[in-house]
Amino acid sequence: MGTSANTVEGTSKQQFFGTGRRREAIARVYIRMGAGKFTVNGRPVEEYFRNVAWLTTAVEPLKFTETQQQLEVKATTKGGGVGGQAGAVRMGLSRALARFNPELRPGLRKNGFLTRDSRMKERKKYGQKGARRRFQFSKR
Repeated sequence: MGTSANTVEGTSKQQFFGTGRRREAIARVYIRMGAGKFTVNGRPVEEYFRNVAWLTTAVEPLKFTETQQQLEVKATTKGGGVGGQAGAVRMGLSRALARFNPELRPGLRKNGFLTRDSRMKERKKYGQKGARRRFQFSKR
């Protein structure tokens, strides 16, 4: 999935990487020491996740570890919907934090930040309208 610590060219700042997945969404999250800037796909996190629930989900690991003002977060997401992307960013950020500071790992694990939500969309079955929905039955 990548190296645990990449050095950025030209500077001696260390960068930590984490991959997060949720449903069809995938997020690559990079963290480094900085002024607390959080961007998703080049836009500020508040602008990208307009819904309060999505924003809360994405930023939760930083609030839990109390590292909001010390770390600079850069995330790129693709696939799925905005809600799934928020969950993917949450997981990727948690994994990056665990690499950044291994002491945070037990707390993140205990509170479910490092657990992959494996629920996926169920496939449509043949002879049916959807995954579970049948075609309308007519007695006569």
